[in-house]
Amino acid sequence: MTDATARTPRPGSGTGRPPAGGPVRGTEGEPGAGTGKRAATGALLGLALGDALGYPTEFRDVPSILAAHGPWRDMELPEPALITDDTQMTLALGAGLRTALAQGPLEPARMAGPVRAEFIAWYRSPENDRAPGNTCLAACALLEDPGRAWQEAGQVHSKGCGANMRVAPLGLVPGLDDEQRAGAAQLQSALTHGHPTALAASDLTAYAVRLLARGADPADLVDLLRDYANAGRDRYHERWLGDLWRRAEDPGPEAFAARGWDDCVAVLDRLERALRGPAAVSPEEDPCLATGDGWIAEEALATALLCFLQFPDEPVTALRRAACTRGDSDSLACLAGAFAGAHHGAAVWPAAWADRIEHRAELLALGALWDE
Repeated sequence: MTDATARTPRPGSGTGRPPAGGPVRGTEGEPGAGTGKRAATGALLGLALGDALGYPTEFRDVPSILAAHGPWRDMELPEPALITDDTQMTLALGAGLRTALAQGPLEPARMAGPVRAEFIAWYRSPENDRAPGNTCLAACALLEDPGRAWQEAGQVHSKGCGANMRVAPLGLVPGLDDEQRAGAAQLQSALTHGHPTALAASDLTAYAVRLLARGADPADLVDLLRDYANAGRDRYHERWLGDLWRRAEDPGPEAFAARGWDDCVAVLDRLERALRGPAAVSPEEDPCLATGDGWIAEEALATALLCFLQFPDEPVTALRRAACTRGDSDSLACLAGAFAGAHHGAAVWPAAWADRIEHRAELLALGALWDE
C-alpha cells in the first residue's frame, strides 16, 4: 500500500486448506505441477505471502508490532491469509499482460489497453477495500474516461511505491528483450505514477526480479542494478511513454529520465552502505532506519532489497524482517518476497503458508504460464 489510509479487514477467498509442513508443491493436474526452479511461481507466491504477512503490521511502529505478534523472527502468517492492493494490482497487471501477449509480441499499443482495462476493473471491484493508495485511485478514475489519453491519467508528481510493488510480472514473463521489459515496466508505472523516479524504480525492480530468476548471485545484485541505472540514466523510452515527460517540469525527455535514475542511484548507494563496511546495519535493527520507510518508490526498492540481501538463504526470515518495520510493511514484504521467490523458486515457501494464501489459484495459474 502507498497511503496511510484506514481499512477494514474482510474475509478473503483463500482455499482454507489445513496447514501442512514442508515446501509448497505442485500436485498432479494442478497449475504449477512439475519439476524445475519455477521462478515465476516462486516470485508470485512470495510477493503474496509477504503482502499478507505485512497486512496487519502496516501503519504500526516496531514496538507495537512486537507487542501484538511477539518476536519478529517467529511471526506467523495471519489466518485468514489476506492480501492487499499490492497483490491485487499485481494480478491485474498480470491479467493485462496475458491478454496483450495472446495478441502477439509485447508492444505499447497491445499492452496499454488491456492493462488499463484491468486497472479500471480493479478500481471498480467491491474487493478494492484493502487501503488502496490515493495515487492509484485518482489515476484510475481518470483512466475510466475512454476519451482521455492514458498519459493524462498518470500522476507525474507522485513517486509512491504503488507502481513498483506490482511490477514483478515484467521480470518473469519469458521471451521479453531488454527494451520490452524496461519500456513495459515504465509504461505500467506511468498509467498511475508518472514521476520519473516511479518509472525508474519500477524498471529496476523488474530487472532485479529478472536477474534473480535467471540465477544472478545476490551478492552481485546491488552492483548490477547500479550499472544498469547509470547506463540508462538519460534514456527516455518514447516508444512506450509517448509525451509523458511534457506533463512534468523538465526541459526535455532526457532530463526527465535522469531525475528518476539519480534518485535510484542515490538510494542504491545507501543500500550499499547498509550492507557492507563500518556503516552496515544489524539484521535486528529496523531496516527502514537505513534505507527509508518505503512509502516512495526508490525507498521501497532499497529497503525490500536490504531485507532480502540480509537473509538471501532464509526467505521466510526476509519476509518477517520486512513485515516488522515502521514503514510500508506490506509493500516491503511483498517486494522482498518477489526477490526471494525469484531467486529460490516455488519450492522454498512452506506449504502451510502457500496452501492458504488468498487468490492462490490465480497466482499459480500465472506462475505456470511464465515458469521457464
